[in-house]
Amino acid sequence: MSRLQTAIDQILSSRDYTNRILETIEDTNWFCMPEPAVTHIAWQVGHLAVAQYGLSLVRMRGEHESDENLIPKAFRDHFTRASVPAADPAANPSIAEIRSVFDRVHQQATEELPNINDDDLDLPPLLPHQLFNTRLGALHWTARHEMLHVGQIGLLRRLFGMEKFR
Repeated sequence: MSRLQTAIDQILSSRDYTNRILETIEDTNWFCMPEPAVTHIAWQVGHLAVAQYGLSLVRMRGEHESDENLIPKAFRDHFTRASVPAADPAANPSIAEIRSVFDRVHQQATEELPNINDDDLDLPPLLPHQLFNTRLGALHWTARHEMLHVGQIGLLRRLFGMEKFR
């Protein structure tokens, strides 16, 4: 198996696990912030969309004008790592919009990533990052980053009184 396919498989596996957990969470809990109020499901999912866009698309091929249709700048700004989650659903994109962007970005990445030349995986990412220095590193971090956040989603589930995810 190629290095690229291994990285893609990790990304797909992480997303599959995230989706399986999200299927167990009622929409009414997406903006709930258990005390102390730090985050909510909607922010975690929106942030994962932004992160996958930045890690597995922008760092591989740069930004495209058409990306505004994929993940609008306002959405990116709302869920960037420096943003602060707001518990009020009216202060956020809808769950449907968040899920749509989350799914669209993942679909776009899964369409584009197989076309990366193996030699390009050793190049520096087009946007630097402190945790990796190659494009392959960006792809590996995409999967790891998602698992980090799905852990937070799992913790929120437990704080909602839901059973441990199996």
